[in-house]
Amino acid sequence: MTHTLHIVGGGMAGSEAAWQAANMGVQVVLHEMRPKVKTFAHQTGNLGEMVCSNSFRSDDHEQNAVGLLHWEMRQAGGLIMRTAQEHRLPAGGALAVDREAFAEKVTSTLRAHPNISISHEEVVNLPDDGQWIFATGPLTSAGLGEAIQRETGADRLAFFDAIAPIVYAESIDMSVAWRQSRYDKGETEEEQKAYINCPMTKDQYEAFIDALLAADKTEFHEGETAGYFDGCLPIEVMAERGRETLRHGPMKPVGLTNAHKPDEKAYAVVQLRRDNALGTLYNIVGFQTKMKYGAQTAVFKTIPGLQDASFARLGGIHRNTFLNSPTLLDNQMRLRSRPNIRFAGQVTGVEGYVESAAMGLLAGRMAASEILGRALPVVPQDTAHGALIHHITGGAEAKTFQPMNVNFGLFRPLEASGIKGGRRGRKDRYKAYTDRAKQAWTGWLADQHEGQAAST
Repeated sequence: MTHTLHIVGGGMAGSEAAWQAANMGVQVVLHEMRPKVKTFAHQTGNLGEMVCSNSFRSDDHEQNAVGLLHWEMRQAGGLIMRTAQEHRLPAGGALAVDREAFAEKVTSTLRAHPNISISHEEVVNLPDDGQWIFATGPLTSAGLGEAIQRETGADRLAFFDAIAPIVYAESIDMSVAWRQSRYDKGETEEEQKAYINCPMTKDQYEAFIDALLAADKTEFHEGETAGYFDGCLPIEVMAERGRETLRHGPMKPVGLTNAHKPDEKAYAVVQLRRDNALGTLYNIVGFQTKMKYGAQTAVFKTIPGLQDASFARLGGIHRNTFLNSPTLLDNQMRLRSRPNIRFAGQVTGVEGYVESAAMGLLAGRMAASEILGRALPVVPQDTAHGALIHHITGGAEAKTFQPMNVNFGLFRPLEASGIKGGRRGRKDRYKAYTDRAKQAWTGWLADQHEGQAAST
């Protein structure tokens, strides 16, 4: 078959998708509007340009979920990881690169591939036919963003993140916190205990407000706006409107009884809501913020019950075009309303260079397999790639869906492992997660090689 795969967006996801599909024998047209059409963040027309950090974060593939993702991409012959290794800079346990040399090499490698051609015309519509992957990232152009919004509905394409911090459930001190929905709402016990509650005395609340007001905040960048949505005011903005504002908003104590001290009424309560189906991650309700990351960690650890909290993601509000993927995409990353179109990268609701490239890797292989008439084995959920794609295509709560980095909270728990829970057993548990993932990923790649050999 000689069908062409069109990929829109030449960032991490689009570049990796093009590489994977082209290496499977598919003709690829990679559409990148830069440098003809610029964005406020990019500086060049190179593919794979890193616009923020020059780090791909931890390279530890035994104790870190993003390091495991590195390992899996390397095993799959990933372009992004190979090029990063070639242009690596000293950065301790992290994988940091010379960003200019990295992007130049990604560009030259893709241009040299016999199955890849590159177009610099802007794509502003969703095509009715052909095989397409849209990997346009958080800076999707206005025209294309409008087209996606028309297709998906205005309420399912977000142009700004209103991100509340996410905490690992195992790091919450349940000798201080307790499970209860406000006014015990819900028909089942699970619903009546859907929230984790952290109580504050008046003195603790006042100290928290003082820390919040004094914390370092980030400023909006060019192309962003300080016109917040009414429903997602940063907590520091609410606090600036009056010291009691938060206590009458997301921190109101009404309808809650402290299970540890039922006769003692809390002055304020911080609520956390489950953020994934596994119940391993909880977001702090209403705590979207523009505080700098270091300040967030310091301030949020003053909350009783969160003094030892580990964060899977910190909060923020910034421009980031992304889909409500759990409602819009199937498990092949296809748009349910237009199955000839896949999405990949940050626009699907993953966060970070590595996660974007990983979703590009999967989308490229999925699209190429469909074009070639081959059945692609289901991505094992116990791999880092599988945990991510499962999260964005159904594992996350659609109502509260926000971009997410890969983390072990997305992984299915280990069954009958004999490994201790909590912080003490974390090292052994993470090693068990990565061992399990590597075995599953190696098997998945081997199945594809066997399938390819059988079809030739």
